[in-house]
Amino acid sequence: MTIQEKQQQIIEEFSVFDDWLDKYAYLIELGKALPLIDEKYKTDQYLISGCQSRVWLHAEIKDGKMILTADSDAVITKGIVSLLIRVFSGHTPDEILEADMEFLNTIGLKEHLSPTRANGLQSMIKQIRLYAQVFKLKATPKSE
Repeated sequence: MTIQEKQQQIIEEFSVFDDWLDKYAYLIELGKALPLIDEKYKTDQYLISGCQSRVWLHAEIKDGKMILTADSDAVITKGIVSLLIRVFSGHTPDEILEADMEFLNTIGLKEHLSPTRANGLQSMIKQIRLYAQVFKLKATPKSE
């Protein structure tokens, strides 16, 4: 499934809910379903700066695709990061760098987050793209 198809699927899931309390409840459920990050990645090295709550994000590359894992000490934030992992994990660095984030606007997430949570969301996206850039650079053959 492409990044765009995953985003469309999330948009359809969120369209079922009429009010934002229900959408928040769904985000919390998504967070609870997020696979646990390995404890060795719950260190300051993997902590995302710019988030009000603590968010750990780890990325690795397998067969040319980024695999993301994360955790947070806040339930809504954990749900938000689970959406990002769902959209981006399993894709190449190029696909991640080229992807737009329009689904976040479409489901209304950005407008319903507090300013600090919105900053945290931007920090998570920035970190995922930074990982993608690093993996892309590492995969680029060096000219002699």
